[in-house]
Amino acid sequence: MTKHFRRCAGAVVFNSSGLVLLGNRIDVPTDNWQIPQGGIEENETPIDAAKRELFEETGVSSVIPIYTDDTPSRYEFTDEIKQKFRARGIFNDGQDIYFSLFFFVGNESEINLNLPHPEFKSYCWETLDFAAQNIIDFKKEVYKSLALRFAPLITQYLCTHS
Repeated sequence: MTKHFRRCAGAVVFNSSGLVLLGNRIDVPTDNWQIPQGGIEENETPIDAAKRELFEETGVSSVIPIYTDDTPSRYEFTDEIKQKFRARGIFNDGQDIYFSLFFFVGNESEINLNLPHPEFKSYCWETLDFAAQNIIDFKKEVYKSLALRFAPLITQYLCTHS
């Protein structure tokens, strides 16, 4: 049986301190930090989807695009999550996520989690290593790889634009 992976975009937003915007998922009782992310719509590019999801989930739009992955990173959902999705008519086995890197040029007041369909109960600015350590287990390897690839890009950007 062929597995189906949903195309997804993730917005890695960093500030002038080199810290990344993370949201604490609203749908789980424990802390579960991740970057804003969501599905790529038909005829939408990964970077456009990342910008849209960032705005829909956090209200943030004051960003400068730095980099977008050419190929996605893949993670598979747990059997429990797949069963819950299948009961709702969703048959994805996981996601192929394209990460985009953005520099935040707005004010902290721009961040708004009180949205019609909230995804996060709180937010923080933290390191990519923190994100990799505090993400749900089935995404850990993808986030570890993300940290290794994107941390140097953040450092390089801040060194050349300060």
